[in-house]
Amino acid sequence: MDFAFTAAQESFRRQVADFVAKVFPEGPPERGAAATGRWEAALIARGWQAYKWQPEHGGTAWTTTEKYLWEIEVGRFGLPAQIGGSGVSMIGPILCGLGSDDQRARYLPGILNGSEQWCQGYSEPGAGSDLASLRTRAQRDGDHYVVDGEKIWTSGAHASQRMFALVRTSTTGRKQQGITFLLIDMADPGVGVSPIFSIDGHHSLNRVTLTGVRVPVTDRVGAENDGWTIAKGLLTHERTGLAFVTESLRKLAVLKVAVAASTLAEDPCFAHTMADIDIELRALVVTELRALSESADGAAPGAYSSILKLKGTAIVQRLTELLLESAGYHGMPYPLTSAGDVPFERIGPRYCQEEVAQYLIGRSASIAGGSDEVQRNIIAKQVLGL
Repeated sequence: MDFAFTAAQESFRRQVADFVAKVFPEGPPERGAAATGRWEAALIARGWQAYKWQPEHGGTAWTTTEKYLWEIEVGRFGLPAQIGGSGVSMIGPILCGLGSDDQRARYLPGILNGSEQWCQGYSEPGAGSDLASLRTRAQRDGDHYVVDGEKIWTSGAHASQRMFALVRTSTTGRKQQGITFLLIDMADPGVGVSPIFSIDGHHSLNRVTLTGVRVPVTDRVGAENDGWTIAKGLLTHERTGLAFVTESLRKLAVLKVAVAASTLAEDPCFAHTMADIDIELRALVVTELRALSESADGAAPGAYSSILKLKGTAIVQRLTELLLESAGYHGMPYPLTSAGDVPFERIGPRYCQEEVAQYLIGRSASIAGGSDEVQRNIIAKQVLGL
């Protein structure tokens, strides 16, 4: 693999950097709704919010390398490479590749312009990492499915207009074979949403109940009982996004600045730990490039996404721990303040409040998108051939 960028690729990098600088001329913004809204509006106006989609569906014609450079450059500003949540990053690519013409015409425009938010209805009580054990039932009734069941840990359900969900349509054969992929209208009177507040004090997770929800057959993606195959492809997109490569690069840069201004700069043990993390992160970057190279034609990244997810989660969690260690007592006032400005004058470095909240919620990253144990099984089977 050639790690040198061409003149054209370096030109693209500068174009991205100039674009970000025009959106945020004051420099990297603090995280929050205002910055997110400004960033989303800029991406939609430029047509770059779904940069991984195929051009014919509203995406860009960027090469794999250009997508990588985009992610790295916006990550330097602490910005997400993609806005639009599960709609842009997960169900959008699935509809582009497997949806019907009617589904693409009805749903892709709303995802692209930000007018429709989507959430993922996968996990259930007793069916999280063992997703094939889900019990939400969908029974065929003429031109509709009638859905009854419960989903949990559903990110963004309280602010979503639609949900893509896995439901059980058959109990015969292997449990993976009786699952169907449906698109559900959250405005249906049978849909109930109640909040789950996570350990960082923030509300993003929800419990969703489905009682007699009628879903048109035209809102089924793929064939009946073929949902497991679709879900596996979708999860590879999610797991690649959960590698946190750009986030880890940003955290490492912040950590180096923080340590240089503290007594930790004289601690050889801490320096050794930082060097180890730096080396592991560089290896993760190379692994990500390999995965992106394999998916250059727009296909799902495959089992490499499990390697990225497994290792990327461990690295970003460790970096957050090191940032908290560098913050010391300055991080103590911030354990439950992630949802807005603190009710007192901030103390310590700017990153303290953010990192305390991310440390707390970041523990769940080892489970989200498939637990570490699940990823190891996938790697053993599909990568190592064991």
